[in-house]
Amino acid sequence: MKQLTNTLKTALHLTFILGLYSVGNAQENKKRLPVIDVHVHAMKVNPNFSSEMCPWFLKDMPGSGPNQDPPSFINTGCVAPLKPAKTDKEMQEAILRANRELNITMVVSGDADIIHKWHSAAPDRIIPSFGISNAEQMTVDTFRDSLSNGFYKVMGEVAPQYQGMSPSDMSLDEYFGVAEELGIPVGIHMGTGGNGMANITSPKYRASLGQPFLLEEMLARHPKLKIWVMHAGYPMIDQMIALMGANAYVYVDLAGFIWSYPQEEIHAYLKRLVQAGFAKRILYGTDLMMWPGLLETSIGVIENADYLSEDQKRDILFNNAVRFFNLDASKFE
Repeated sequence: MKQLTNTLKTALHLTFILGLYSVGNAQENKKRLPVIDVHVHAMKVNPNFSSEMCPWFLKDMPGSGPNQDPPSFINTGCVAPLKPAKTDKEMQEAILRANRELNITMVVSGDADIIHKWHSAAPDRIIPSFGISNAEQMTVDTFRDSLSNGFYKVMGEVAPQYQGMSPSDMSLDEYFGVAEELGIPVGIHMGTGGNGMANITSPKYRASLGQPFLLEEMLARHPKLKIWVMHAGYPMIDQMIALMGANAYVYVDLAGFIWSYPQEEIHAYLKRLVQAGFAKRILYGTDLMMWPGLLETSIGVIENADYLSEDQKRDILFNNAVRFFNLDASKFE
């Protein structure tokens, strides 16, 4: 019976993947509607990294013990795993192909050299974002100069949670003040960091520092700052809804958890946000790293959500980001 159940799960997973490809093939015959991915990472490809990845844990997160290999946030248990890019060139080509074939514009943070290369190759499709997570990275004056030269349009990913810090820590306050003064939107990591993150790569990471309520004091000090909460504060949905209700300029993105948790859980969280009335403040994002196939996969999560209207899908995939980043929608036609 267990083998039959596992076989059935694999078949259903393959059916869903094939369904996404069918949607994609059908859309190749017509112009794809524009999509804005607000959460893409530019990073140098490690040629020794060969891990394939499957979106969505089918049921259980892996675990271990202190004397065993650490658990992984990467799922490999499916019939059609996504392959990682092997070189920087391969990754850039995949990004440019997605820009062109999937009609995707991306907000990109990370390695400055990679961002500049991608932007040079597709200036109308790459929106550069400048990340900082602690005051030791640069002075406030250097930060201001970096945002004032016009290349960077966004501040993010800001990730003090990985440093063991609250987003309202006063050491970051002047940086948020610069973004507020310059009218630069801010993307800040809140919530999930991946299965076993504190055990694997980030010993200072604390789940409790991802509580959306921790943003309140910073937001009160900077009432004109426009932010989006990355990962939608998952899994702290009640705090996230309350914070959005109290602060009209707070949006969320769906990145990361849109592919690293079971689909039932992803849809339950997204549906709560929509039921609470915040469909106009949800942004599409992947948390794209080295698996280019995540773009089609995660777009499919939204396109196949039967509880979303077509208007709500377009809002999440495009319209909300146009409003949030003050973009000209006519340039995407």
